[in-house]
Amino acid sequence: MKTIIVIPARLQSTRLPRKVLLDLGGKPVIQRVYEACLQSALHQEIWIAADDQEVFDLCKTFTGNVLMTRVDHPSGTDRIAEVASNIKCDLVINVQGDEPFFDATIIDRLITAMQQSNADMGSVYAPVETIDELHNPNLVKLVTDADDFAVYFSRYAIPYSRDRILEDASGYKKHMGVYAYKASFLPEFVKLPVSFLERSEKLEQLRALENGYKIKMIAVAGFEKGIDTPEDLEHARKKLADNGII
Repeated sequence: MKTIIVIPARLQSTRLPRKVLLDLGGKPVIQRVYEACLQSALHQEIWIAADDQEVFDLCKTFTGNVLMTRVDHPSGTDRIAEVASNIKCDLVINVQGDEPFFDATIIDRLITAMQQSNADMGSVYAPVETIDELHNPNLVKLVTDADDFAVYFSRYAIPYSRDRILEDASGYKKHMGVYAYKASFLPEFVKLPVSFLERSEKLEQLRALENGYKIKMIAVAGFEKGIDTPEDLEHARKKLADNGII
């Protein structure tokens, strides 16, 4: 099963413009993400999906595996599908372009889970750690079944606690935005219309669930938050400094 990793690198972002190009310890954020993914043992290739010539040119300075993709894709999955249509592969792992501290062992666990599953998609979750996390709409929560297939994702705290006031977040799960896709599934996904659930929650994985596709989930102990704000960027720079990397 040929597996490729695709890192979408969009120039524009709402809360931190041009974040993939911003300096993080002497290297742009996107290069830090790329180098983190290199630590995966089970992939064959890593590709960066750029949507702007400036991003494309910068990425070309550290890897030849860069593709220019359309600017007008409605979701990240649609961008991944464009890349997969140009590269022969069986499995695609999507790592976000703003996660420089991404743990590449997660990729290998996700690849193994997909090889052993009949699911069309796969993704990752960890325990919610605090009540603040539970009620943060920017941190997606999910419910899984007994076999760790996704039942639903929401920006709301699910499941709802009917009979008691929550004093801690025990038992709740938060979603990490790394995905696995069987390459044969991607052309099917992009033909599906944006679904009611996807429009409501602004979560593209709900398009797959609403149309009956299965998403296999794997559990991890925790994960480092991606870079979404100027404060996140400063935190990342401090972490590199504290670790003696810069």
